Amino acid sequence: MEYTISKLAKLAGISSRTLRYYDEINLLKPSRINSSGYRIYGQKEIDRLQQILFLRELEVDLGTIIQIMNESSFDQFSALLDHQNKLIQKRARLDKLIETIDKTIAHQKGEIVMSNEEKFKAFKESLIAENEVKYGEEIREKYGDKTVDESNAKLRGMSKEDYAAMEKLGNEIFDLLPKAIATGDPTSEIAQELAEKHKEWLTFSWASYSKEAHKGLAEMYVADERFKAYYDKVAKGATEFLRDAIINYVDK
Repeated sequence: MEYTISKLAKLAGISSRTLRYYDEINLLKPSRINSSGYRIYGQKEIDRLQQILFLRELEVDLGTIIQIMNESSFDQFSALLDHQNKLIQKRARLDKLIETIDKTIAHQKGEIVMSNEEKFKAFKESLIAENEVKYGEEIREKYGDKTVDESNAKLRGMSKEDYAAMEKLGNEIFDLLPKAIATGDPTSEIAQELAEKHKEWLTFSWASYSKEAHKGLAEMYVADERFKAYYDKVAKGATEFLRDAIINYVDK
C-alpha cells in the first residue's frame, strides 16, 4: 500500500509540513516521486515513521534520531523491544505521579494523612526512572552499577529540603551559564563559579565526589548528543564551554 504525503500525515496524526521537514533532513525520504511531483510513501517508510514517532514520544531529539536510524546496524525489531521497555518504564513513572496526586487530593479533603516524605517520593522516583531511561546505559557502562545504584539510593533518601535545594541549584546553573559564556573565557571568575555550582549540584546525588569523575562526566556531556542537547538549549556551544570550565576548575 502506498500513501501520498497528505494521506500519510492524516494516518500518523502529524502535519504534512513535518513529513516534508523529515525529508529535508534525510530522516524520512519518500519511496518515490510520482509523475505529478507528489511524494509517495510505501510500507518501508511507514514502518520507519512509526519508529521515529516512538523515539519522539520518548523525547529523543531529532539529531540523535537521525544518527540512530541512519546507522547501518540499526535493527528495527531490537528497537521495538527497546521502545516497549522504555514506554513501560515511562508508564510506571506516570502511575507513581498519578498515585501521588490522588493521595494529595485525599489528604487535602481530610480523607487520609499524607506525610511530607510521601509528597516528594514520587518526584524522586520519577527523576531516577527518567535518568535511567535516557542515560542509564551510558552511565552504568562508564561508572558501574554499584556507583549508579548508590547514587540512586542517596537521591531516594534525600530530604524534601535537600531535594528543593538541588532543584534550585540546577536552575541557578542554567541562569549562570549564558552569563559565563558571554565572557568567552572558561577560566573567568563567573565560569569557575558555574563549575563550583555544578560540583555542588552533583554532590546532592553522588555517593562520593572525585575530580576525575567530574571531569569524565563533563567529557561525556560533549560526546553524547543527548547530554549535549540538554545544555545547548541555552546557547550553541554551551556544553563545550561548561566542559572547559569544569576541567579548569578540577585541574586547579
